[in-house]
Amino acid sequence: MNDILNKVREAKEHIESEITVKPQVGLILGSGLGTLADEIKNPIILDYDEIPHFPISTVEGHAGNLVIGELEGKIVVAMKGRFHYYEGYSMQEVTFPVRVMKALGIEHIIITNACGGLNSKLYPGALMIINDHINFTGDNPLIGRNYEEFGPRFPDMSTAYNKDLIKLAHKVGKEIGVETFEGVYISISGPNYLSKAELSMMINFGADTVGMSTVPEVIVANHMGMKILGISCVTDMAIPNQLESISHEQVMEVANKTRPKFISLVKGILNEVNI
Repeated sequence: MNDILNKVREAKEHIESEITVKPQVGLILGSGLGTLADEIKNPIILDYDEIPHFPISTVEGHAGNLVIGELEGKIVVAMKGRFHYYEGYSMQEVTFPVRVMKALGIEHIIITNACGGLNSKLYPGALMIINDHINFTGDNPLIGRNYEEFGPRFPDMSTAYNKDLIKLAHKVGKEIGVETFEGVYISISGPNYLSKAELSMMINFGADTVGMSTVPEVIVANHMGMKILGISCVTDMAIPNQLESISHEQVMEVANKTRPKFISLVKGILNEVNI
């Protein structure tokens, strides 16, 4: 069985055989936010099942293909649909595409998600720039053999989210009239939504938003020295004394309504970021 280095190389070589451009920015698009990939010019679209060793997304709202092309003057690789731990994939499988993006030469990555709001200053439809996270999944994608080709055995996570990109996101938001917040995202394994007691605990931990993705991808991107920007789209409020029953369909509905300002923000960031 091939080790992770060979698997990344094989996926990279397949993608490179299909494109003639040099990717600059990676995009991971969360639930309901994948239509940003539809705005990519001259797109090359690769289904996940045709890329060696790629998992397949099984979640409604996650299309399942890689879109490569030009967006706001940058060559991007966009994941239209991501993989989740709760789907039964290992943490290494969940984060495999991030390894491949780095192998393709990508140094900047924007990782987005749909999430629940834990901070009363937020609201459904709010966009929060992530400045830190809490890994509450019970697992870590770096467990197991470490490959120095990827990064160090004990990577520092204290500054995983790039300060310059955070500043740029707020600047762009102000310029285009999109309100942006900033805070801590906590990642759980899922797939169930949390109990009131669990939500109270996470608020006490200092989390502002909660979701079922992003942190494993950030850990791996940081392990490889990538510059990371995280954006959370709040789809529901998860404050215990205000809690109402929530469904995936409701999450998708709010994400869809928020999509125009999310797309404007990401496109503005891409337009201004220095590569």
